[in-house]
Amino acid sequence: MRMSPQDIEAGARAILFALDGVHQIPRFSMRKPAPDLDEAYAIAAAVVAQRVARGERPIGWKVGFTNRTIWDEYDVHAPIWGPIYDSTIAPAADGIAQCSAALFCEPRIEPEIALRLARVPDPLMDDRALLRCVDGIAHGFEIVQSLFADWRFAASDTVAGCALHGCYRHGPFTPVDGADPDAWCEKLSRFRIALSCNGVAIDEGGAENILGGPLQVLRHLAQGLADNPHGWELGVGDIISTGTVTRAFPVKAGQHWESVITGLPLSGLVLEIR
Repeated sequence: MRMSPQDIEAGARAILFALDGVHQIPRFSMRKPAPDLDEAYAIAAAVVAQRVARGERPIGWKVGFTNRTIWDEYDVHAPIWGPIYDSTIAPAADGIAQCSAALFCEPRIEPEIALRLARVPDPLMDDRALLRCVDGIAHGFEIVQSLFADWRFAASDTVAGCALHGCYRHGPFTPVDGADPDAWCEKLSRFRIALSCNGVAIDEGGAENILGGPLQVLRHLAQGLADNPHGWELGVGDIISTGTVTRAFPVKAGQHWESVITGLPLSGLVLEIR
């Protein structure tokens, strides 16, 4: 590793300062030498440690860039991951959630599917076995943000910058225990989500856009965390956000975003941007 422990800690402090102050910072990838992905994950791990030290608690994971249709748009060509915290996630009330755009840098909305773990999965499991590790499935909106101006970055920047996570709002978790596993696996590989803003259709996408479905994303995350050197691991009760099904769209105060899901026994959500 070319970065010293002091450089990694300094990078983490800069990220946390930017998150708290809602301001952007220069890209790490513009430094010489630029950090590689391993060093970027080391910075991310230091951010986690600093957030935990001040009282935040990781309760799950977001997996980003699972949607291959946006890889060229952002010049990031493989999934990444980072923690979700108790301070950044909240359930919707009666299908309606809220968040403030002013809390994030260039915020964008992503409609997603979330899995809640009952057991720790093994990446070698088939889809049916992975499903047995899940006790609930929900629909959610993630607000992502870019700590780097104009959403221009390298993969290492997105990893160091908390995997672009801003906040997560989700509907109720539908239990899958005791359900027909083959039926669920089929649904999870074929569902679709339509996204609208202020009553105007914006985009639509399906399971094929997120590595083929949420279970494939879970497998990818399990493999990635198994190989990581920072002590990150999946745990029972973790909530896994499996990536945007549509493209990500800028949000601003006064907007009213709505999703409609077909092919899954989940209700759509409304997200009001303040």
